[in-house]
Amino acid sequence: MKYDLFLSDFDGTLVKADGTISEHTKQVIAEYRERGGIFTICTGRMVPSILPRARELGIASGPVIAFQGSVVYDMGEEKVLSSGHFPLQAALPLIRLLEEEGLHIHIYTVWHLYTNLRDEMLALYEKVCGVKGEVPQCSLSEFAAREKLDIVKVLVMVEPEKREALRERLSERLGEEYYVTSSSDWLVEVMPAGENKGKAVSFLSEYYHIPQERIAAAGDQLNDLPMLEAAGGKFTVLNGVEALKRTATVIPSNEEDGVAYALERYVMKGDAQAPEGEQE
Repeated sequence: MKYDLFLSDFDGTLVKADGTISEHTKQVIAEYRERGGIFTICTGRMVPSILPRARELGIASGPVIAFQGSVVYDMGEEKVLSSGHFPLQAALPLIRLLEEEGLHIHIYTVWHLYTNLRDEMLALYEKVCGVKGEVPQCSLSEFAAREKLDIVKVLVMVEPEKREALRERLSERLGEEYYVTSSSDWLVEVMPAGENKGKAVSFLSEYYHIPQERIAAAGDQLNDLPMLEAAGGKFTVLNGVEALKRTATVIPSNEEDGVAYALERYVMKGDAQAPEGEQE
């Protein structure tokens, strides 16, 4: 096989809009694993959200990557292998800034989600991700300071038409200590600088002793760009953003089993990767 390890983003890439993964995709992933390939999900979701979806694919051991590459969790040993988080003195000014703007905020530890607002957007998020947010009795910044939380990620829920302006504004205001990205039309996410999906590629390369050029990755959003840049095989689904299409091979959309197509066409048959940006 051309690639010994395949990382796939989850939402918008592996899973369909209705939250399902096709039986064909499941079968192709199983075949890839039977042939000795390592298939890993790399997602912005928190660990409790992605674990049941990984098990749905028949994956019960090995790492799953959460929080944009910041947290690596071993499913078989049931332990965190690697975890990055904000220094509290960096997280608190960020949370206060978002509170001053009156935004809908989430803050995450490895296992918990805390939010400042319970509304329809939160209800939809909880349904999609299979998690529950806790709303403290005080402000999030006060709660984080009092509990001395190890905050892995800070997220803002925003209307799609406001997302890009908010992402750009936060990038400009926060500076080099922070990594501001987006994983969907209605989410803006902030991580500590250096905590991204490209880090996950490097971690798995060292963990499995597989050269990065023999690792492939597929994604659809800006937060997937560091992962694709670090991997030898670069794929984006047809529904992916233009920034990814400029650097990766375009495969069918998440609705058309794009990840299965990449595994069958480019990985298991050993075909040479199409030229960058090729659209099938």
